[in-house]
Amino acid sequence: MEPIKEIVKDPQWQEVRKSLLNSWMSRPDWCCLQLRKYLGSISKASVTKLRIVFNYVTGTGFRIGAISHQCITKLKAEISMEIKKRKAKDQWN
Repeated sequence: MEPIKEIVKDPQWQEVRKSLLNSWMSRPDWCCLQLRKYLGSISKASVTKLRIVFNYVTGTGFRIGAISHQCITKLKAEISMEIKKRKAKDQWN
C-alpha cells in the first residue's frame, strides 16, 4: 500500500484541501459536502480516496476538537464503517 504521504499529493485532492482552508469554522456543512463530492459514493470510493479523506478528518485539528461538527462525526463514522467492511472482505489493499 502506498504511503499516505505520497497519495495526498494527488492534484484533485490538493484542490479540495485548499478550498477547505479557513472555511471549517464558518461553513462546516459546505466543507463536509466538498469532502463527500470528492469521495463520491462511499461504498464505491477507491481505497486511495477513503484513506485520504479519513486521514484528513482524523488529523490534528479534528482530533483535538478545534474543528468539530456533527457532519464531520457522521462522515468519519461512515468512512470507518466502510474501511472495516472492506478489511473484513479482504478488499483493503
